[in-house]
Formats: sequence, structure tokens, C-alpha cells
Amino acid sequence: MPLTGPQSVDRALDLLDAVAAAPGPVTAKALARTVGCSLSTAYHLLGPLTARGHLVRTPQGYALGPRIPGLQRSFQRHLRPAPGIADVLPRLRRATGAEAYYTAYRGGLITVVDTTAPVTDTANPFTPGQEARAHATAHGKALLAELPRPARRRYLADHGMVRLTDRTITSADRFEAELATVRAQGFAVSVGEADPAYTCLAVALPQPRDDGAVHALSVSLPTADFRRRRLALTAAVTGAAAALLPAG
Repeated sequence: MPLTGPQSVDRALDLLDAVAAAPGPVTAKALARTVGCSLSTAYHLLGPLTARGHLVRTPQGYALGPRIPGLQRSFQRHLRPAPGIADVLPRLRRATGAEAYYTAYRGGLITVVDTTAPVTDTANPFTPGQEARAHATAHGKALLAELPRPARRRYLADHGMVRLTDRTITSADRFEAELATVRAQGFAVSVGEADPAYTCLAVALPQPRDDGAVHALSVSLPTADFRRRRLALTAAVTGAAAALLPAG
């Protein structure tokens, strides 16, 4: 018997997530196995997802459909980004030689919204989507440092502070001290805390928000390169963030 109600919604979203996580098209049989449902249930739920354009059926299997880019654009629009943010990322990439990122905190979640890193760069540790390692990334620190303490504590309680490398901060008190340093110096740095091979540097955008959201710019690069270019990178990212200040 096909799933109905909230259970069917959950399972349909599981299927969509499974397709998104796959390296290429996925057969219905493989999807059913991945999400733990019968093949008939998988087909029952894949039909509406395909009809609405969230998925497309190819000879090799199911892949993300033409509706997905529109959802991404709508998501970015709802964030109400600073004017010019789309131009800032490639300029920052050219100025620093490091991949640049636009991230945001909203509604208790932190998201990597956009990046200059190619979609084919599977080695890059900071890909678009929800950020589950905010305590270990520069953009996470920059965003959390701007929040009121109760909101910050709620975020850490909800998402935890998993140890990712031997440099990851997992103590709440030590993390608070780290954020005090971020606020004092105006930027955040994570040296191998999320990925042992990478360092990232981030600055919160200095624009007033009335929706509780916080936005940030950041760059990431191999740690050895960062140690040689720290001052220049800091100046480039802080300068790019300052350029997004609203006029007047």
C-alpha cells in the first residue's frame, strides 16, 4: 500500500536527497534500496517529483530536474543579499587566488550560499548547502560571533561541536573566547579545524538586518599558502566586505 500523508512527504524528500547526493543518475531500484522502501513505493513517489520538474528520468536513472536551479535562485533572493554580492565573489577570487564564498545564518541554520569553487572540484571541503561544521569554519565563527549569546548557544546545542581534526574547538567556553577574539579583530580564521589541509578566513558583512540574518564573505586555501599570505588575504576579504556597506 503506498505511503500517504506526512510519511509519504518524508520519503519523497528522502528520494530527492538521495538523487542530489549521488554522483550521477540513480535507478529507481537503487533509490528504493537507499531510502529503505519498496520499488513500487519509490515509483509512486518519483512520479510526482518528476512531473513537477524536481527530478528528470534519463536512460541511466533519475537525476535532478530543471526546477532545482529556480529553487536555488529563489533561496538566494529570499536571503536579501547585499547589492553587488554576485560581482564580489569573482573579484575576490581574482584578487586572492583563493576560492571565495558567500554564507548566511538565518532561522537557526548556516548555509554556504554561493562559491567560486567549480562544481567539479570534489576535493573542496566547503560546498554549497547547509553547513554542519560552523564551529570549525571561519565563516561559521564570523556568523556566530554576530549573534546574541542565547541564539548562539541554541545553535551550538542544536548542532553540536563535533571534533573534526585535532585542531577543532569542542569546548563551549573556549569557543566563546574564540568569538570574542573574532569580534575584537574583525575577522575569523580557521586553520585546519574543519579539514586538516585547508585554512579559511571570513568577515561578517557590515549591513544592518531586520530579519535576524547575518551574512559573511570568506576564502579558503591550502594552509601552507595561507601562512605566507595571511596579511594580504585579510586585507582583501575585509576590503571586499567593507565595499558592500550600504550607501549613506
